[in-house]
Amino acid sequence: MEWLIILIIIAFFAWRMMPAKGVRTIDAAGLKDKLGNKSVQFVDVRTPAEYKARHIKEFKNIPLNTLPSKTESLDKSKETVVICQSGMRSAQAARVLKKNGFENVVNVRGGMGAYNG
Repeated sequence: MEWLIILIIIAFFAWRMMPAKGVRTIDAAGLKDKLGNKSVQFVDVRTPAEYKARHIKEFKNIPLNTLPSKTESLDKSKETVVICQSGMRSAQAARVLKKNGFENVVNVRGGMGAYNG
């Protein structure tokens, strides 16, 4: 019985880490290619303190916990690139955006931890 519970917990976390259906992922090099593109909107879902300590100028800070109520401030028709520190919160943010009708969502794999620009 213990093993069943452990397997269920592991499966739950594995499911949570999987990208949302239809969400593309890019690495830090792919992100560098997109920066400066005016037809793309960039969203950093880290906390304001994390954002203030280090951020990429193109990214708008919308913390993950406030994202569901702030989706109206974003353009659903634009490609939306999301980033966090490691890629976990941005994967959750990508799910939120997809559920709210965003078609073209991209998650930065590895997040700010992998970006050295």
